[in-house]
Amino acid sequence: MASHATGDGGIPPRDAAERGLKRIMTLGGAYGTRNYTVKDLRDQKGKRVLVETLPFSPEEAAAAEQAGIDTMKVRFDPRQPDLAAAVRQAAPNTFMAFSVPLVAAASEAEAVRLGYDAMAIGADAIMCQWSPRFVKAAAEAGIPIQGHAGLVPRKSTWTGGLRAVGKTLDEAMWVYREIKALEGAGAYAVEVEVIPAELLVEISKRTSLLTSSIGAGSGGDIQFLFAEDVLGNNPPPFPRHSKQYRLLYKMKEAMQAERVAGFQEFVTEVRAGHFPGPEHTISAPDDLIGAFVQSVERNKD
Repeated sequence: MASHATGDGGIPPRDAAERGLKRIMTLGGAYGTRNYTVKDLRDQKGKRVLVETLPFSPEEAAAAEQAGIDTMKVRFDPRQPDLAAAVRQAAPNTFMAFSVPLVAAASEAEAVRLGYDAMAIGADAIMCQWSPRFVKAAAEAGIPIQGHAGLVPRKSTWTGGLRAVGKTLDEAMWVYREIKALEGAGAYAVEVEVIPAELLVEISKRTSLLTSSIGAGSGGDIQFLFAEDVLGNNPPPFPRHSKQYRLLYKMKEAMQAERVAGFQEFVTEVRAGHFPGPEHTISAPDDLIGAFVQSVERNKD
């Protein structure tokens, strides 16, 4: 088996160790360095709360890694894998779970194939909304799986729409059973979305899965927010469970206003004859134009 001196980020082994990074080989067969392995993450359960985000661009991923985000989720479209691959390359040392489309796998075999496709471009795990049957097949194939429970937006018709889940005893027990089923199927983690904060505290105590909370309070093992919410990429209304630490949408609006103003000034100057000016043009030598005109006239048909 061949070996390499550096990982994904070009970090020599000694430097990687000094930075607390682990040398790994992905399921896809690539050497690299990561801040966490699945074992490391599971060892953190009950000891500290990890921080997770989902970047939508390589720039956001690079910024999140530099800022010290513990883990990331990345949207993976098997028809257009380049964006996920670029995000992976932008944050080569951070543990990433690629989030796969629910409808991309219609059987256990397809779930395994989809998982392998994601792992081949650098995923450390798969985040999915699959049934325990699909999760079990992928986990048995060696793919680390993070499931999804509580409010699962793509399955929200079963729980009454895009609303909080688990506010009655029947719903709370249903959420608990869903999580235990994922645990029994071999998942290592579960994203728990928009359930009562107190309920997640009790469920987290009763499962070996890492619980990633989004809109479910501070009782989970991981606190998760989308990068677009953290950075305020979009204007209000904001999701209730989110917090905006920056308001980049205002910067985007200001930049767009500057774009419009720049184009308006360009149009005005052209129409007024002010652009281009002498400083924007090249002057011909004194004898060129006269010689050119004479040459053209002599060579008329």
